[in-house]
Amino acid sequence: MKNKHIYRILIFYLFAIIISNIFRFDIFDLNLKTSGLQPSVSILLRVFLEGIGVLIGALIAIKLMKQVKTSSMSLFGTSITKSIILFVLPIVVLTVIGVNNKLQLNSNIYGFIAGLGTIIYCILEEYGWRGYLQDELSELKSWKRYLIIGFLWYLWHLSFLSNTNVIDNLIFLAMLILGSWGIGQIAIATKSIIACAAFHFLVNIFTVNQLIKNGFEGNSRWFAIGIILTIAIIITKKWTKPEANINH
Repeated sequence: MKNKHIYRILIFYLFAIIISNIFRFDIFDLNLKTSGLQPSVSILLRVFLEGIGVLIGALIAIKLMKQVKTSSMSLFGTSITKSIILFVLPIVVLTVIGVNNKLQLNSNIYGFIAGLGTIIYCILEEYGWRGYLQDELSELKSWKRYLIIGFLWYLWHLSFLSNTNVIDNLIFLAMLILGSWGIGQIAIATKSIIACAAFHFLVNIFTVNQLIKNGFEGNSRWFAIGIILTIAIIITKKWTKPEANINH
């Protein structure tokens, strides 16, 4: 890997890991300072701030990378309509199923807030991991590329600080490496950050998402995952047909 690649990756990663984790670990006591806001506003604000480091780092690195080559990824990719459907899909599913919460909000209303907040958060992250980093590492063999992305994605969470269990961390690392490969294929096929975010959403439901954690009753988590995954795969398969284009 050439020095210019390493330089851009370092810029991206420093912004991503420092800014995002300042807000994730609530260094400035924003949870307390925003406690007087409407719950929906407070939740969405915290979600945005946690993901903003990845977005800022990615936008700076993409700007620098464009001096050499054009980024292959964009918000809507090769289909605006299908991207919008994939954006709305997880929000609708969580709204209908409902998500229990400690704020004493109606589960369906909170499901809407959690769905909207999570898909926005995933988009902010995907600007970094697929929108920038996957493009940056495109010259590497695929197994090296996804291994690096998965490891940096894992390290960015700093999950080992709150959970020191070695097995849990190895499972989480393996999941993110596998996720990097799977979502990476979606990125290649659709060029859409939103499409990547829809599949990233599934990782969040399954693992660490604080907005949704412990909010499902019975098998409703698996029901939500099944519906979103099935519809997302159908849309993606239709998307990748030769006749698909940017307007449909």
